[in-house]
Amino acid sequence: MTLLLFVGSLLGAMALGMPVAFALLVSSLVMMWQLDAIDAQSMALQMLNAADSFALLAVPCFLLAGEAMTAGGLSRRLVNFALALVGHRRGGLGYVAVLAAILLSSLSGSAVADTAALAAVLVPMMRRAGYDVGRAAALMASGGVIGPVIPPSIGFIVFGVAANVSITSLFLAGVVPGLLLGLSLAIAWALMARRESAEPLPRRSWAEAAESLRDGLLALGLPVIIVLGLKFGIFTPTEAGVVAAVYAILVGMFGYRELTPAMLPGVLVAAVRTTAAVMFLVACAAVTAYLITIADIPGQVRPLLEPFMGHRVLLMAAMMLLVVAVGTALDFIPTILILTPVLMPIVREAGIDPVYFGVLFIMNNAIGLITPPVGTVLNVASAVARVDLGRVTRAVTPFLIAQLVVLFLLVLVPDIVLVPLRWMR
Repeated sequence: MTLLLFVGSLLGAMALGMPVAFALLVSSLVMMWQLDAIDAQSMALQMLNAADSFALLAVPCFLLAGEAMTAGGLSRRLVNFALALVGHRRGGLGYVAVLAAILLSSLSGSAVADTAALAAVLVPMMRRAGYDVGRAAALMASGGVIGPVIPPSIGFIVFGVAANVSITSLFLAGVVPGLLLGLSLAIAWALMARRESAEPLPRRSWAEAAESLRDGLLALGLPVIIVLGLKFGIFTPTEAGVVAAVYAILVGMFGYRELTPAMLPGVLVAAVRTTAAVMFLVACAAVTAYLITIADIPGQVRPLLEPFMGHRVLLMAAMMLLVVAVGTALDFIPTILILTPVLMPIVREAGIDPVYFGVLFIMNNAIGLITPPVGTVLNVASAVARVDLGRVTRAVTPFLIAQLVVLFLLVLVPDIVLVPLRWMR
């Protein structure tokens, strides 16, 4: 009964147009009423405790780093570097998009920011070159969802705090799956590029390629610093966020000299706005998570998954299908905050590695950003590229299938995640 009230009140509030954060509070009040435990002081305490987290300090830092990198020219230089490497191949601008998406993912950790940066730079070039613009925008959106999987990732930070799982381990475990997502997009594009009539760009000389590498070297240095710093224990994920923000600002101001003091207030305000939205969601979801535990909703969900409890692969597949279904209706962060307290007790009881589950869970939620009808990243790509949303939605299907194939390959073969994680640890 409590499970039905929770789901019904949450979906009902959202159907009325209520923002997800307030819908979570409404569902929390409904569960309190059903449990006869309405307590405003308890709600406020849970919200304050959720926001008062050292690990979550990494969120504003990485968001600030992403804004500074866009304003400071780091993102544009990574795209130029990708152009120098693969822009001359048949369908070359598509490969540039995939390579640039991987490089940008290692800087910002935000699917929306990466998609906006890619679409703003590459879609006009692909339009002028004669590519199908709907397919180009769909590729930008699909590349953008690699952002939450390759470290640094805001999704990993939120999941790590909500599930009490090592964020450092999640960061390190996300590298190989993120690269596989990029590889799947490259393969899908290679199959589709045969139908493109656009002429490839002229091959750049070795001197031009070396110049683009030199120009982008400072931008490429950031992911190396973060991954090596985490691997060797030089800093924590929160400290890595501070390093990333300071590095991006210094490189933008003094390395590339594109980020001026007059631009800093705008960069800070943009980061603060996004941080406020994320933290308010986290605070509201903490009340819901508390009541989910009190009402034993995981115990009510467990019978639904009982037939799979003895088979880890089947259990993972069932949970991933559940997340895929939820991801079509909910956005990235709300899905993490709602499903984590429900699924983690089942994951631990079944003996599934929490880090392995976390990587696939975040990957699945990221893919949900390009699944209609919500598809937040699809909307971003459509708006930035100035292409009809329906056209982008139809064109994204092959890329979505390719990424789902990678997801379920990792379900079948967990060692693809776990073996590299043991080495990187």
